[in-house]
Amino acid sequence: MKYCQGPLCHTYDTKDRKRGPKGNKVNQTRRRTSMYYLQGNACSMQCQDDWFKQYGERALNHFGRITQPIVLTENNAWRKQYRWSWQQNDNQANHYCYNMLTGEERDITDQQYNDDNYTLNT
Repeated sequence: MKYCQGPLCHTYDTKDRKRGPKGNKVNQTRRRTSMYYLQGNACSMQCQDDWFKQYGERALNHFGRITQPIVLTENNAWRKQYRWSWQQNDNQANHYCYNMLTGEERDITDQQYNDDNYTLNT
């Protein structure tokens, strides 16, 4: 179990945040086994937004703010794709790389598709 990282989580008045004996209840930060916001660190979109309002500017400055536009070129336009088909065709590869600018397709193996570090050599 882990705690929500929203800086104001404890201030929202919901039943699952209330703790303590009758007559002396207090709100606490939510504690859950799985969370779906802020990459598994916030219990709700509201807590995710609170975190970003408080720490977002600092995070951008720390990890690197973009100061120039990022340009899509033929060399960095390759994306891994999967062919979905109801028919089994053993002659055709199911995985391929697709160039978003040129429309070119190049077959790749299952292993290359599953490898997060694989990049298509152009």
